[in-house]
Amino acid sequence: MDKNKIKKYAINARKELIDAIKVKLATLGIDENKIQEKLSISTADKEYYVDDSEANALTGAQIGWRKDIMAELNRHGYQEDSKTAYKDFVEEVAYTWFNRIIAIRFMEVNNYLPSRVRVLSSEEGKNEPDIINEAMEISDDLGGYSNQEKELITTALTEKTPELMDSLYTMLFIKQCDALSEILPGLFEETSNYLKLLFTPHYDRGVIKELIDEIPEEYFDVEKEGQVQIIGWLYQYYNNAPHEEVVNMNGKAIQKDEIPAATQLFTPDWIVRYMVDTRGAS
Repeated sequence: MDKNKIKKYAINARKELIDAIKVKLATLGIDENKIQEKLSISTADKEYYVDDSEANALTGAQIGWRKDIMAELNRHGYQEDSKTAYKDFVEEVAYTWFNRIIAIRFMEVNNYLPSRVRVLSSEEGKNEPDIINEAMEISDDLGGYSNQEKELITTALTEKTPELMDSLYTMLFIKQCDALSEILPGLFEETSNYLKLLFTPHYDRGVIKELIDEIPEEYFDVEKEGQVQIIGWLYQYYNNAPHEEVVNMNGKAIQKDEIPAATQLFTPDWIVRYMVDTRGAS
């Protein structure tokens, strides 16, 4: 197992996720300094916050989801310290998606997904993950589809425009996570509405594509490498930047919420075995 590959990927994934979420929030009129009011061109059915482009317009349930984002930011203390609250919120969202991506990768490689259909990749090497091309066949495994979701599947697979394919993948990924929440609630909580608006990964570029292309599949295979090593190292390296930031604070007191970043390090299995053997021999 090449830990340099894992480290490079995890550090880059964290940055890419954080940057993408910030860009998305900016299109919603939200940044570390203020939350914009909707533009005057907005209507009861459509809201705009940064310009009048249809790509940035919020419609239907999305309007309420933005309000949920505002509520979460306020829960993080945005009104008292907008910069810290914004940073913490973005970090939390990014880590949630990273956690789910890594867990699903582990499950699909080891054929643990209930549908046995891959979510991030294709067993036959197709450009799209298998969940896209087999969406209709695994409806029951994903909790069924609404008429609107069925229409999206049909239209996206017919027209295959980048925008429609991204929308289709977002819908399928979130439905897969929610379906897994029923059997693995400790790992996959039901997706909050605000998270749905902040799902930024794409299957054909960025953190998912890089995971498939840069980290050998065998690293996730429990029959070859084992799950503890790969998942442990990915999470440690993902948290490398927060760890360095906290431990290099030049004498400043570490706050309670910063303790995990400074102290939680992955312990390789050989060290665990050594400690257990040593204790047993004493």
